[in-house]
Amino acid sequence: MATTSFARYTLQKLGRAFCLAALAAFTFTATAQTAENNTDAPTPAAQSSMVPVAELSTIPAPSVPAKAWMTYDANSGQVIGGLNIEQAVEPASLTKLMTAYIVFSAIEKNRLALDQEVHVSEKAWKTEGSRMFIDPNSKVTVDELLKGMIIQSGNDATVALAEAVAGSESAFVALMNQEADKMGLKNTYYTNASGLPHDDHLTTVSDLGIVAVRLVKDFPQYLHYYSEKEYTYNDIRQMNRNRLLWTDSTVDGLKTGHTSTAGYCLVSTALRDGRRVVSIVVGTESDAARAEISLKLLNWSYQNFDTVKLYDAEKPAVEARVWEGTQETVALGQPEPIWVTVPRGKLADLKADAKYTQPLIAPLESGKRAGTVTLELDGKPLREIPLLILDDVAQAGFFSRLIDKVKMMLQ
Repeated sequence: MATTSFARYTLQKLGRAFCLAALAAFTFTATAQTAENNTDAPTPAAQSSMVPVAELSTIPAPSVPAKAWMTYDANSGQVIGGLNIEQAVEPASLTKLMTAYIVFSAIEKNRLALDQEVHVSEKAWKTEGSRMFIDPNSKVTVDELLKGMIIQSGNDATVALAEAVAGSESAFVALMNQEADKMGLKNTYYTNASGLPHDDHLTTVSDLGIVAVRLVKDFPQYLHYYSEKEYTYNDIRQMNRNRLLWTDSTVDGLKTGHTSTAGYCLVSTALRDGRRVVSIVVGTESDAARAEISLKLLNWSYQNFDTVKLYDAEKPAVEARVWEGTQETVALGQPEPIWVTVPRGKLADLKADAKYTQPLIAPLESGKRAGTVTLELDGKPLREIPLLILDDVAQAGFFSRLIDKVKMMLQ
């Protein structure tokens, strides 16, 4: 009788244990699923909430006569330094960066072709400001119009391209503002495709940096347009207004802008030893000044800050414990290389703070988000990176899962 009672008691105790383990496992699974289903990676705009790297450097930023400026590391997605980066400014022809982005998107989606001939409307021909000098009611290829818009900064070419993509400039502008929302541009609004002055046509150097980096990263196959020094159309030869193309061989773009109210502006970019930096300068006093200031900012960014690769698919940020799976650990990180920009000589002081769903319970699907890792220097955040599950992990068999449930309960 005593033996029977003891057996019954033992079975009841084990039953309660397994019920508690199952309940605990259900709760943990719900938590894991919540994190895994959140796959939204932070946009470049989200990095603007991080500390600019220059704030942690002992080397001061150059003093430059401009309304606003910023330098941006395209590899890491970090702001290096800047002045009045969220101040509303007129973009002038820097607007054409977004215009080109929309046109390149249309080409890649086979809605437009480089050799496609575009009818030049009276509206495009009459557009004021800088010109490519296309003739009304003529036909010009998309390739020629891109050269006219990018190299010659032709407003007539810009409107012709806008009409080719969307049917009208106003419809095209709606696409520009939609894309601005997708990119996370918080302080940008377009009223035209070319950058002609308008009270509501405004942006910030922070937003301009995002557009420039997206343009370079999403459409590298079209970057050659921005490094061409001159273009002749209709027997009229015009030079690229970006003086840095002649000054520094590492500079390969991007766009100048000028109106009487915006001043002289320049978004420039250079590629040195695989590292790309973008400089945005607005509101300078002359063509020569915007080039000189931009080169000074590019050199300062390269000489005083290092950009290094921390993680990639072969070197994950975290090796996390997996429960109830066919393997005990899984790599968390990013499939693409993760870079970080730090003041020169400060890499050893960098700290990584990883936070991810625990416990991670199989099955796990590659690409699902599991948490974040924050890179900090001197106690201040530099980058926040989503932690993605890098490998599929299948669910283990019944008895292996049961053992893990008990282990989790006893922790």
